[in-house]
Amino acid sequence: MSSGKPIVRQISWLSLFPQLLVAALLVTGCCLLIGPSVLAVWTAMAVYLILSFTLKQTIPRSHRRGMAFLKSGDYARAAAEFEKSYAFFTRHSWIDRARFLTLLSSSRVSYTEMALLNLAFCCTQTGDGAGAKRYYEKALEQFPDSEMAKTALKMIDSVENSRLPAP
Repeated sequence: MSSGKPIVRQISWLSLFPQLLVAALLVTGCCLLIGPSVLAVWTAMAVYLILSFTLKQTIPRSHRRGMAFLKSGDYARAAAEFEKSYAFFTRHSWIDRARFLTLLSSSRVSYTEMALLNLAFCCTQTGDGAGAKRYYEKALEQFPDSEMAKTALKMIDSVENSRLPAP
């Protein structure tokens, strides 16, 4: 079901290979414990799904809460959660850098970058254009290839320039 909010998901296809390796290791482990059988494969896949679900529910907890608030239109509470998410992933940057293994996530965009972009979006929705610009600039400072931040800053600049009196 669509939330009606501009949510972008970018997949890093290369990150699927380490995840397939994790799945293969689980299958191998289950085959060694149970013996080579269909039951071992199903058990390994069940363990993988449980592990994936658990990691994604527990570690990026603030990010998930922020997304829920964002989808419901509660931008102030969403921003507070994205601030927590940004702080967590800044403190534990190794989790975010290795998210393809630590969270079994295929996201091309890091949680740190997502937090900054979502904070900027929340600012735009609450009418805080200066705050939005500050977060997009911070995102671009930390992630120079962030096309979302570049595009948003161009849009902000074009709006600001259209308000200037004609010469």
